[in-house]
Amino acid sequence: MIIKSDINTIRAYFEDSSNLKGGSAQAVVFPENVAELSSFLKDANSKKIPVTISGGGTGTAGGRIPFGGYGLSMERFNRVIDVSAGRMSAVVEAGAPVEGFKDACEKEGLFYTSHPTEKTAFVGGTVATNASGARSFKYGPTRKYVKRLRMVLANGEIVDIKRGEILITKKNPLVRLPGGSQIRVPVPSYRMPAVKNSAGYYAKDGMDLIDLFIGQEGTLSVITEIEIALVKKPAEIFSCFVFFKEEKDAVGFSKAAKTLDALSIEYFDSNSLCLLRAKSANVPQTAGAAVFFEQELTGKNNDRVVEEWIGLISSCGSSENDTWVAMSEKDAKGFIELRHSIPESINEIVRSRGFQKLSTDIAVPDDKFSGMLAYYTAQFAENSIDHAIFGHIGESHLHVNLLPKNEKELELAREIALEFIKKGVSLGGTISAEHGVGKTKHKYLEAMYGRSGVLEMARIKKAFDPGCILGLGNIFPKEILDEV
Repeated sequence: MIIKSDINTIRAYFEDSSNLKGGSAQAVVFPENVAELSSFLKDANSKKIPVTISGGGTGTAGGRIPFGGYGLSMERFNRVIDVSAGRMSAVVEAGAPVEGFKDACEKEGLFYTSHPTEKTAFVGGTVATNASGARSFKYGPTRKYVKRLRMVLANGEIVDIKRGEILITKKNPLVRLPGGSQIRVPVPSYRMPAVKNSAGYYAKDGMDLIDLFIGQEGTLSVITEIEIALVKKPAEIFSCFVFFKEEKDAVGFSKAAKTLDALSIEYFDSNSLCLLRAKSANVPQTAGAAVFFEQELTGKNNDRVVEEWIGLISSCGSSENDTWVAMSEKDAKGFIELRHSIPESINEIVRSRGFQKLSTDIAVPDDKFSGMLAYYTAQFAENSIDHAIFGHIGESHLHVNLLPKNEKELELAREIALEFIKKGVSLGGTISAEHGVGKTKHKYLEAMYGRSGVLEMARIKKAFDPGCILGLGNIFPKEILDEV
């Protein structure tokens, strides 16, 4: 096992896309295998030394950043162990980069449904936050596809859990793990919103134990290996950028597009288009908003699919002249790269200005979306602050990025973001649809579930990690652990 403590070497492990400052650790540990990891955690647990799991560094909520103790790098757990067309599944280690895993699956004619923006994200990170990405409009979140997890608990115990093996109920909360140990898991009483959700621990009477570890953000265990279900690779993907002069027309188009069998439906406001123009001079100067969509083509449905989309485009205030169509696989990849350039551009702005990133991850029920969007518009009309709105409009889930230029604007941005959170929760939404809570969204989680709900999560953590060493500060403040 490699241990690095030189500050110039390990400083990079104190950063992610949140731009959260102040991270530190006495060392970063690089275990080579599960046995080394188990031994390391057992020792850290006996000494009560905090351990923060370091993923690919692409997170937006500060979950990777340690504040003392050890950083734990999963870089050596990077193998794609098996991809099986017969079983329509794969076995992959947690530190495997998403892009390489996708490529390995597609070589076998299979498709990894999670489609996060960041190519260098680790597969384990997508599980730890129940990530989803643009194509969850059709496929749903990561949780839906996880069949088995191999993990190491804080005390060094190695556990292998298959979906369907262990269920937890309020009447029978005692769980016997495969290794023989028993843990009493108090099922929370809070209810999760009926939208895609990555905020806090999964909770449902009669829940599958494996679901508790999906979205746990490194607070309950260290995931080392995942067995994940795959789907058949689409024969071809039809993808387009459609530009609109008015944002209302783009929103109307997106709403109508939900009736079609799209893979993704993505929205970009006028400020997001300014960022796109810096990457592509071909973005129409008259455009006030855009929608990017994808749909699978089978060969048999090609003409019908194209005709449906063209008809919808013309009926919603745009035209074929204001539409980009990918004519090749190279074009389609270029569209994806352009779409993914927006968060990259925002991160560049955040880094250059030197302030913490303030970005909401709110999803609301479909019938509440128009009210949520109107609230965003009204708030920005009253408060002049740089911002960009883009994201997964097909799931009523937009990312609102606030970009303060000074301390005064930073405080204003925090106030505005909290008001957005309160509004989203009041509409039955979630404060985090795919990015997790991390260390930056504690107030948001409490606004969603109340303090009693957060305390219930703390009790679950202490059931699996009595010494409270894993992922301190992720999901809820570490101080709250003293209250349960």
